[in-house]
Amino acid sequence: MKTYTVQIAGFTRHLPIVQIEENLSIASFDLLGDVELVEVAAQKLAEKLPHVDVLITAEAKGIPLVYELSKKLQLPRYVVARKQIKSYMNQPMIHEVNSITTSTPQILAIGYEDAAFLNYKRVAIVDDVISSGSSLEALEALVQKAGGEIVAKACILVEGDSIGRCDVIHLDKLPLFTNHIPNPSHT
Repeated sequence: MKTYTVQIAGFTRHLPIVQIEENLSIASFDLLGDVELVEVAAQKLAEKLPHVDVLITAEAKGIPLVYELSKKLQLPRYVVARKQIKSYMNQPMIHEVNSITTSTPQILAIGYEDAAFLNYKRVAIVDDVISSGSSLEALEALVQKAGGEIVAKACILVEGDSIGRCDVIHLDKLPLFTNHIPNPSHT
């Protein structure tokens, strides 16, 4: 299996290159279970963020990052937008999203309690990887509907269309691979 090597906050990770469409492959970054990378990435992002009252992420890979980042920022609570409406959600707010890694449209949803918590708060949207920006846009729409003020957008890695964005705080970049895979090393 071909891999892409990336350095993130002093840690080296060898990411498998995975085909997601006929002519498109990605270096697959999976933060789940990587305790040391979550801790150091959260510290590095905490140093770059402005003052925020609450963090929001999309289910699921961003959850350990916002948990650790909330601890470092001494925030008592964070919000997770779920990929389906849960039975316990009162008056859910939803927004549709088309992610680069899923073949069908999905939703992101937050319940009334989370929406009320975001109201009038300074919010940072946080994710593990931002690529096309569609999940980011869905989270922005939910925060705005809830009455929160988006003061920062942050992730560990940007890839694809998001590499050139100046409005996203990030630690490193990932390429997208089209048609063929070039030399899969990165320094």
